[in-house]
Amino acid sequence: MKIAFFPGCMVDMIYPEIGIAAVNVLERLGCEIEMPEKIVCCGQGLINSGYREENKAAARMIVEAYDTPEYETIVSLTGSCMNAIVNDYPLVFKDEPEWLERAARLKTKFFEFTDFIVNELGVTDVGAVFNDTVTYHKSCHVTRLLGVKEPPLKLLENVKGLEYIEMAHADRCCGFGGTFSFKQPVIAGEVVYEKCQTIIDTGANVICGADVPCLMNIKGALGRMRADGRLDRDIRVMHIAQILDSRG
Repeated sequence: MKIAFFPGCMVDMIYPEIGIAAVNVLERLGCEIEMPEKIVCCGQGLINSGYREENKAAARMIVEAYDTPEYETIVSLTGSCMNAIVNDYPLVFKDEPEWLERAARLKTKFFEFTDFIVNELGVTDVGAVFNDTVTYHKSCHVTRLLGVKEPPLKLLENVKGLEYIEMAHADRCCGFGGTFSFKQPVIAGEVVYEKCQTIIDTGANVICGADVPCLMNIKGALGRMRADGRLDRDIRVMHIAQILDSRG
Protein backbone atom coordinates (compact mmCIF):
# COMPACT_ATOMS: atom_id res chain seq x y z
CA MET A 1 0.00 0.00 0.00
CA LYS A 2 1.40 3.37 -1.03
CA ILE A 3 1.10 6.21 1.45
CA ALA A 4 2.31 9.79 1.77
CA PHE A 5 3.98 10.55 5.09
CA PHE A 6 3.40 13.77 7.04
CA PRO A 7 5.86 13.93 9.97
CA GLY A 8 5.32 17.50 11.17
CA CYS A 9 8.04 20.09 11.77
CA MET A 10 9.18 18.85 15.17
CA VAL A 11 9.82 15.36 13.85
CA ASP A 12 11.38 16.63 10.66
CA MET A 13 13.76 19.08 12.33
CA ILE A 14 14.14 18.12 16.01
CA TYR A 15 13.22 14.46 16.53
CA PRO A 16 14.00 12.61 13.28
CA GLU A 17 14.41 9.37 15.25
CA ILE A 18 10.64 9.37 15.80
CA GLY A 19 10.01 9.64 12.08
CA ILE A 20 12.48 6.84 11.36
CA ALA A 21 10.73 4.60 13.90
CA ALA A 22 7.32 5.29 12.34
CA VAL A 23 8.60 4.57 8.84
CA ASN A 24 10.14 1.32 10.07
CA VAL A 25 6.81 0.22 11.52
CA LEU A 26 4.81 1.16 8.44
CA GLU A 27 7.25 -0.53 6.07
CA ARG A 28 7.10 -3.73 8.11
CA LEU A 29 3.34 -3.61 7.64
CA GLY A 30 3.77 -3.51 3.87
CA CYS A 31 3.49 0.21 3.21
CA GLU A 32 5.44 1.97 0.49
CA ILE A 33 6.18 5.45 1.83
CA GLU A 34 6.79 8.71 0.03
CA MET A 35 7.19 12.33 1.12
CA PRO A 36 6.62 15.34 -1.12
CA GLU A 37 9.80 17.30 -1.77
CA LYS A 38 8.20 20.68 -1.12
CA ILE A 39 6.60 20.67 2.30
CA VAL A 40 6.55 23.47 4.83
CA CYS A 41 5.14 24.10 8.27
CA CYS A 42 1.35 23.68 8.33
CA GLY A 43 1.06 27.01 10.12
CA GLN A 44 -0.69 25.75 13.24
CA GLY A 45 0.94 28.46 15.36
CA LEU A 46 -0.31 31.24 13.11
CA ILE A 47 -3.80 29.80 12.97
CA ASN A 48 -3.95 29.40 16.76
CA SER A 49 -2.99 33.07 17.12
CA GLY A 50 -5.70 34.25 14.74
CA TYR A 51 -3.51 34.85 11.69
CA ARG A 52 -5.52 32.80 9.21
CA GLU A 53 -4.99 35.19 6.33
CA GLU A 54 -1.24 35.33 6.92
CA ASN A 55 -1.11 31.52 6.95
CA LYS A 56 -2.70 31.07 3.54
CA ALA A 57 0.61 30.81 1.66
CA ALA A 58 1.84 27.98 3.88
CA ALA A 59 -1.54 26.26 3.81
CA ARG A 60 -1.61 26.37 0.01
CA MET A 61 1.85 24.77 -0.14
CA ILE A 62 0.70 21.90 2.09
CA VAL A 63 -2.42 21.39 -0.01
CA GLU A 64 -0.41 21.53 -3.25
CA ALA A 65 2.09 19.00 -1.90
CA TYR A 66 -0.40 16.42 -0.67
CA ASP A 67 -3.55 16.91 -2.74
CA THR A 68 -2.42 14.92 -5.74
CA PRO A 69 -3.94 11.87 -7.48
CA GLU A 70 -0.93 9.74 -6.50
CA TYR A 71 -1.52 10.29 -2.78
CA GLU A 72 -4.75 8.55 -1.81
CA THR A 73 -3.67 7.99 1.80
CA ILE A 74 -1.68 10.34 4.05
CA VAL A 75 -0.41 9.28 7.46
CA SER A 76 0.33 11.97 10.04
CA LEU A 77 2.69 11.52 12.98
CA THR A 78 1.61 14.66 14.82
CA GLY A 79 -2.02 15.05 15.86
CA SER A 80 -1.87 18.80 16.46
CA CYS A 81 -0.57 19.47 12.94
CA MET A 82 -3.08 17.10 11.40
CA ASN A 83 -5.88 18.85 13.26
CA ALA A 84 -4.76 22.19 11.81
CA ILE A 85 -4.89 20.76 8.30
CA VAL A 86 -8.15 18.82 8.46
CA ASN A 87 -10.16 21.05 10.81
CA ASP A 88 -8.67 24.53 10.51
CA TYR A 89 -7.85 24.77 6.80
CA PRO A 90 -11.56 24.87 5.86
CA LEU A 91 -11.78 28.06 7.95
CA VAL A 92 -8.61 29.44 6.36
CA PHE A 93 -10.10 28.92 2.87
CA LYS A 94 -13.76 29.63 3.68
CA ASP A 95 -13.93 32.46 1.11
CA GLU A 96 -11.99 30.63 -1.64
CA PRO A 97 -14.17 27.86 -3.13
CA GLU A 98 -11.41 26.18 -5.14
CA TRP A 99 -9.00 25.90 -2.20
CA LEU A 100 -11.83 25.01 0.15
CA GLU A 101 -12.73 22.08 -2.09
CA ARG A 102 -9.13 20.91 -2.18
CA ALA A 103 -8.82 21.20 1.61
CA ALA A 104 -12.01 19.18 2.03
CA ARG A 105 -10.63 16.51 -0.29
CA LEU A 106 -7.38 16.43 1.67
CA LYS A 107 -9.31 15.84 4.89
CA THR A 108 -10.67 12.54 3.56
CA LYS A 109 -7.14 11.26 2.91
CA PHE A 110 -5.52 12.07 6.26
CA PHE A 111 -5.11 9.48 9.02
CA GLU A 112 -3.37 9.69 12.38
CA PHE A 113 -0.55 7.13 12.71
CA THR A 114 -2.14 4.74 15.25
CA ASP A 115 -5.62 5.11 13.78
CA PHE A 116 -4.27 4.18 10.36
CA ILE A 117 -2.57 1.02 11.66
CA VAL A 118 -5.58 -0.22 13.64
CA ASN A 119 -8.57 0.92 11.60
CA GLU A 120 -7.22 1.04 8.04
CA LEU A 121 -4.67 -1.78 8.04
CA GLY A 122 -6.61 -3.82 10.61
CA VAL A 123 -3.50 -4.52 12.71
CA THR A 124 -3.31 -4.41 16.51
CA ASP A 125 -0.10 -6.41 16.97
CA VAL A 126 2.89 -5.04 15.05
CA GLY A 127 5.32 -7.57 16.53
CA ALA A 128 6.89 -5.14 18.99
CA VAL A 129 8.75 -6.24 22.12
CA PHE A 130 9.32 -3.72 24.90
CA ASN A 131 10.20 -4.96 28.37
CA ASP A 132 9.26 -2.09 30.67
CA THR A 133 6.43 -0.30 32.47
CA VAL A 134 4.67 2.32 30.37
CA THR A 135 1.98 4.95 30.88
CA TYR A 136 0.28 6.89 28.08
CA HIS A 137 -0.60 10.59 27.77
CA LYS A 138 -3.90 11.05 25.92
CA SER A 139 -3.17 14.33 24.19
CA CYS A 140 -5.92 16.88 23.54
CA HIS A 141 -5.54 17.05 19.77
CA VAL A 142 -5.35 13.31 19.14
CA THR A 143 -7.98 12.30 21.68
CA ARG A 144 -10.52 15.12 21.55
CA LEU A 145 -10.15 16.94 18.25
CA LEU A 146 -9.28 13.95 16.07
CA GLY A 147 -11.31 11.47 18.12
CA VAL A 148 -8.53 8.85 18.21
CA LYS A 149 -8.96 7.15 21.59
CA GLU A 150 -8.69 3.36 21.42
CA PRO A 151 -6.08 2.67 18.68
CA PRO A 152 -2.99 3.71 20.70
CA LEU A 153 -4.10 1.63 23.69
CA LYS A 154 -4.88 -1.40 21.52
CA LEU A 155 -1.40 -1.25 20.03
CA LEU A 156 0.29 -0.90 23.42
CA GLU A 157 -1.81 -3.77 24.78
CA ASN A 158 -0.28 -6.12 22.22
CA VAL A 159 3.36 -5.16 22.74
CA LYS A 160 5.09 -8.18 24.25
CA GLY A 161 6.77 -7.52 27.60
CA LEU A 162 5.07 -4.16 28.07
CA GLU A 163 3.25 -3.53 31.35
CA TYR A 164 0.75 -0.72 30.87
CA ILE A 165 -0.19 1.49 33.82
CA GLU A 166 -3.01 3.99 33.37
CA MET A 167 -2.26 7.40 34.86
CA ALA A 168 -4.88 9.46 36.69
CA HIS A 169 -6.50 12.08 34.47
CA ALA A 170 -4.65 10.71 31.44
CA ASP A 171 -6.63 12.95 29.09
CA ARG A 172 -5.82 16.22 30.85
CA CYS A 173 -3.81 18.79 28.91
CA CYS A 174 -0.05 18.87 29.40
CA GLY A 175 -0.06 22.66 29.16
CA PHE A 176 1.55 23.05 25.73
CA GLY A 177 -1.62 23.88 23.81
CA GLY A 178 -0.11 25.18 20.59
CA THR A 179 0.88 28.77 21.38
CA PHE A 180 -0.73 28.73 24.85
CA SER A 181 2.53 27.85 26.59
CA PHE A 182 4.21 30.86 24.98
CA LYS A 183 1.41 33.29 25.80
CA GLN A 184 0.68 32.00 29.30
CA PRO A 185 3.95 30.43 30.49
CA VAL A 186 3.16 30.55 34.21
CA ILE A 187 -0.19 28.79 33.88
CA ALA A 188 1.20 26.36 31.31
CA GLY A 189 4.10 25.56 33.64
CA GLU A 190 1.77 24.63 36.48
CA VAL A 191 -0.33 22.48 34.14
CA VAL A 192 2.65 20.48 32.89
CA TYR A 193 3.98 19.96 36.42
CA GLU A 194 0.58 18.60 37.44
CA LYS A 195 0.71 16.27 34.42
CA CYS A 196 4.22 15.16 35.35
CA GLN A 197 3.14 14.36 38.90
CA THR A 198 0.42 12.04 37.62
CA ILE A 199 3.09 10.36 35.47
CA ILE A 200 5.43 10.00 38.44
CA ASP A 201 2.63 8.60 40.62
CA THR A 202 2.11 5.65 38.26
CA GLY A 203 5.62 4.37 38.98
CA ALA A 204 6.09 3.72 35.26
CA ASN A 205 9.57 4.02 33.79
CA VAL A 206 8.32 5.31 30.43
CA ILE A 207 5.78 7.94 29.43
CA CYS A 208 4.65 7.70 25.83
CA GLY A 209 2.22 9.58 23.63
CA ALA A 210 1.20 10.14 20.03
CA ASP A 211 1.67 13.92 19.81
CA VAL A 212 5.24 15.22 19.62
CA PRO A 213 4.75 18.76 21.04
CA CYS A 214 3.21 17.30 24.21
CA LEU A 215 6.09 14.88 24.62
CA MET A 216 8.64 17.68 24.20
CA ASN A 217 6.84 19.72 26.85
CA ILE A 218 6.62 16.80 29.28
CA LYS A 219 10.26 15.84 28.72
CA GLY A 220 11.43 19.35 29.53
CA ALA A 221 9.36 19.52 32.71
CA LEU A 222 10.51 16.10 33.92
CA GLY A 223 14.10 17.19 33.32
CA ARG A 224 13.60 20.34 35.40
CA MET A 225 11.97 18.33 38.18
CA ARG A 226 14.92 15.91 38.14
CA ALA A 227 17.38 18.82 38.31
CA ASP A 228 15.72 20.56 41.26
CA GLY A 229 15.17 17.41 43.31
CA ARG A 230 11.43 16.96 42.83
CA LEU A 231 12.05 13.72 40.92
CA ASP A 232 14.56 11.13 42.09
CA ARG A 233 14.63 8.85 39.05
CA ASP A 234 14.81 9.04 35.29
CA ILE A 235 11.60 8.60 33.31
CA ARG A 236 12.01 8.05 29.60
CA VAL A 237 9.79 9.99 27.20
CA MET A 238 8.98 8.15 23.98
CA HIS A 239 6.65 8.50 21.04
CA ILE A 240 4.43 5.46 20.60
CA ALA A 241 6.08 4.84 17.21
CA GLN A 242 9.39 4.22 19.00
CA ILE A 243 7.81 1.61 21.24
CA LEU A 244 6.11 -0.08 18.30
CA ASP A 245 9.44 -0.16 16.50
CA SER A 246 11.16 -1.82 19.45
CA ARG A 247 12.20 -5.44 19.24
CA GLY A 248 13.29 -5.91 22.86
